[in-house]
Amino acid sequence: MSITAKWLRYGAAAAGFAALAVAANTASAETVIKWLHLENQEPVVEVWRQVADEFEQANPGVKIEMQFLENQAFKAKLPTLLQSSEIPSLFYTWGGGVLKAQSETGVLRDITPALDADNNKWRDTLKPSSIAGMTFDDQVWAAPVLNGVVSFFYNKELFDKAGVDGTSIETWDDFMGAVKTLKDAGITPIAGGGGDKWPIHFYWGYLAMREAGHDGFMAAKAGENGGFAGEPFVAAGEKLAALGALEPFQNGYLGATWNDALAAFGDGRAAMILSFENTGRTQISNSTDGKGLAEDNIGRFAFPVIEGAPGVVTDNMGGLTGWAVTKDAPPETEKFLEYYTSPDVARRISEVQKVIPVTIGVADSITDPLLKSSAEALADETWHQNYLDQDLGPNVGAVVNDMSVAIVSGATSPEDAAQQIQDTYELENM
Repeated sequence: MSITAKWLRYGAAAAGFAALAVAANTASAETVIKWLHLENQEPVVEVWRQVADEFEQANPGVKIEMQFLENQAFKAKLPTLLQSSEIPSLFYTWGGGVLKAQSETGVLRDITPALDADNNKWRDTLKPSSIAGMTFDDQVWAAPVLNGVVSFFYNKELFDKAGVDGTSIETWDDFMGAVKTLKDAGITPIAGGGGDKWPIHFYWGYLAMREAGHDGFMAAKAGENGGFAGEPFVAAGEKLAALGALEPFQNGYLGATWNDALAAFGDGRAAMILSFENTGRTQISNSTDGKGLAEDNIGRFAFPVIEGAPGVVTDNMGGLTGWAVTKDAPPETEKFLEYYTSPDVARRISEVQKVIPVTIGVADSITDPLLKSSAEALADETWHQNYLDQDLGPNVGAVVNDMSVAIVSGATSPEDAAQQIQDTYELENM
């Protein structure tokens, strides 16, 4: 997806300011760290800039340039950037198969030596599971910073108006019943971002996890039992198709971006959204009035289980995200990331960004009710599945996203969609 005119103007202005900054600092700045990110929320960018300024002050001769790309533009342009003279020093990563594929091109730097330096000084500040999630072939290819979980968030007032109890939604049948009740009350049940596609893959992915369970899902990845064309994955598609048949999303959802979906939820134009742990913050910033829903008007529940299926409610889908370092980045890049993930800094970032850091001891300090609920779900989980469009690699992930939208919109059958996912997976892995 191309960058909108708004961001083109923003990018041009930012490029101009960056050029002036480089010119002004040529004499003093011997090292430039180019930091490519996706964040467009001013409070978050502000605290990041504070952290960068602190690092610059503590390390004379180092300049950190922050560079922004919108989510979809980032995904589209990153492969080209990584092969160009404009390659960033560090960039945002969701980990998984996409990161593995990037590591195999030789464009990234293994940060294991930096983690292990000074008797594992940096490594010992991060959760071992988070480091393992960025590790392939015993090499660590990104610095983990955040852990998250995708859940349903709902508007309590709209639920009350329709007579729906969000705390009682435990099974898929409960959920479908709630959707129907909301529809009957004249309320749009769900905010969806079908234009970006990946928001819809959360539904197919979670349903597949519930239908197959951990062992069945791992068997599919190993090519057993029909792989992703097997019965559990077709059943997942059938349930997604049934949801789509209810027309639960806002009008025009197939062309809506993720930010549009957040706006629909934050404006009170839809009762639910399947979203990230930081939804309390992002629904505010994307709402029409900039205020969004009050914190005490938002509830959260885990993706429902399917009665009779092996998947359990403590099996979560969510991200393990971090920063990947490119091979020719200045050596100070890892030093900056060590500072960024240090306990005091991670705590400050968490308070503003409303996220769950992987720095040891920081998540325990979370007091925001919605974020705390997500953190508790992570603490109790039995399986953490990375987003499928990242975990399964770029090509398979793109097909998963496409097929999820095709199923929910009725454009293809669950059987055909599952087979297309499996065919692509076989081409990539078998």
